[in-house]
Amino acid sequence: MTENLNVTIERVDDVPLLLASLERMGVAELIDMHFLPHGNWQGLSPGKVLTGWLSHILSEADHRLNQVQAWAAKRLHTLRSSLDVRVRELDFSDDRLALGLDLLSADENWAQFERALNQRVLRVYTLPSRCVRIDSTTASGYWRVTAEGLFQFGHSKDHRPDLPQVKVVVASLDPLGMPMVTQVLSGEKADDPLYIPAIDEVRAGVGQRGLLYVGDCKLMALATRAHLQTGGDYYLGPFSAVQMPATTLDEYLAPVWTGEQALTAVERPDQDGTMQRIAEGFERSTTVLAVVDGQEVSWVERHLIVRSLAQVASGTAALQRRVEQASAAIRALNGRKRGKVRYTDKTMLQAATEALLQQYAVVGLLTVQYHEQVRERYVRKYRERPAETRQERQVSVSVAPDIETIAAAIRRLGWRVYGTNCPGEELTLEQAVLAYRAEYLVERNFGRLKGKPLSLTPMYLEDDMRATGLIRLLSIGLRVLTLLEYRARERLHERGEKLSGVYAGNPTRATEQPTAEMILRCFKDIFLTFVTVGEQTYQHLTPLSELQHKLLALLDFPSEIYTRLTAHSANPP
Repeated sequence: MTENLNVTIERVDDVPLLLASLERMGVAELIDMHFLPHGNWQGLSPGKVLTGWLSHILSEADHRLNQVQAWAAKRLHTLRSSLDVRVRELDFSDDRLALGLDLLSADENWAQFERALNQRVLRVYTLPSRCVRIDSTTASGYWRVTAEGLFQFGHSKDHRPDLPQVKVVVASLDPLGMPMVTQVLSGEKADDPLYIPAIDEVRAGVGQRGLLYVGDCKLMALATRAHLQTGGDYYLGPFSAVQMPATTLDEYLAPVWTGEQALTAVERPDQDGTMQRIAEGFERSTTVLAVVDGQEVSWVERHLIVRSLAQVASGTAALQRRVEQASAAIRALNGRKRGKVRYTDKTMLQAATEALLQQYAVVGLLTVQYHEQVRERYVRKYRERPAETRQERQVSVSVAPDIETIAAAIRRLGWRVYGTNCPGEELTLEQAVLAYRAEYLVERNFGRLKGKPLSLTPMYLEDDMRATGLIRLLSIGLRVLTLLEYRARERLHERGEKLSGVYAGNPTRATEQPTAEMILRCFKDIFLTFVTVGEQTYQHLTPLSELQHKLLALLDFPSEIYTRLTAHSANPP
């Protein structure tokens, strides 16, 4: 008698690794501690539901609520083993996920949760807490704008001023770029007032002072600088053109032009380890006065006057290109062509020339001269018209580069003034420049948040509370990615090794700085197979490769997070 044969396959991939990372961070435990569900909530706890959903988001790069239940139904055994609880398909219904987002939207509960999560991560991963970076971004979408709603029109960093947006402020910890604070605000708000609340949240979460806060010119508002100074913290950022007008910069640079001011070189190693000079500069000190809570405070602020050599090179090439283009366009005004306007009036020619100087931004960089002459032109007889000689007035323009002015403009390129209250013995000019140059870490976080794998945009939620909850959930996912990346790179650095096999199509290429996306991609195509013959079920897991074992060791995870999927002889899902 032939026994019935049934084969079921689950796609495992990177889900156990993601859930193990979330468990190490204590995400589910802390969510359940700080967010109490409605009394009618049944089944899987909110913490387990949201961590399971996060594993789907990070694995599939899709945050849509209506995609998760079907995904979970095909991975019930994997989820049960990794979450170590009984899991049902309905635990991940879109209604249940929406309720989870409602929980995360509670501001006070989120603040307490985020503080607890920061302290847990700092303790578990023994992260250095020295430098914090703060910046903001916007996420645009086709949302309905209401008077008091989250989605509003404002200055768009996505270059879509025609779309309503939500604003997200992120404070992240160096050197890994892990988010410490995530604030969700309505899209019309200006950036300047948002920094102080973010700083206060970082202070509450980290529990220490004396940190260096790095940001753009919006961080350098006087109120924010005074808040950091009186709170025992440091700041570093560039001044805007309003805060540091051209006249003040010229005063700083005057001793450089005369040779009285020596410049300090700033170097950093390039890809082959050779030290490359990237900037040069000097510093001055000034006393700053501000009023905080009705009390006048003062402190010594260092002004770092720095010239970026890369900006000098690119700016010089751009300036010379504009000079050449403007010169050619002005000379072309003299040309004669059918249908082209011929200038017979000097005023009209001057207006056309000045418009070109403005267009190419070379006002004062070219020497322009206008020429007038009267020519006699013979007009032959035509029918009843007799032959005659007529006088014509013609105007032309000549142009030449003003060498001295152009040299002075090039000399002025690349200079910018940064401010800090950190003492020179703790933060040298060279260290300050290198610290600010690492500002791309925040932008990389925004790229991950709005692109793959977190895919905030486009957002398919219109409810303000749930949109807030989703952004906060994705910020936890951003923490997972940065911690995976940090741990792998740290271990490789400790061992003096490089990792190969993580580049698609080039298995021999090695790197000492693998990205989280590379790591997770290496765990694709892992399957759990159930073969049922009669009443007996056999399980088989795709054997882990040498690279996967090595990655798990780098991340300090045992291979058991995968092998335990077959450890229990449970019935297939």
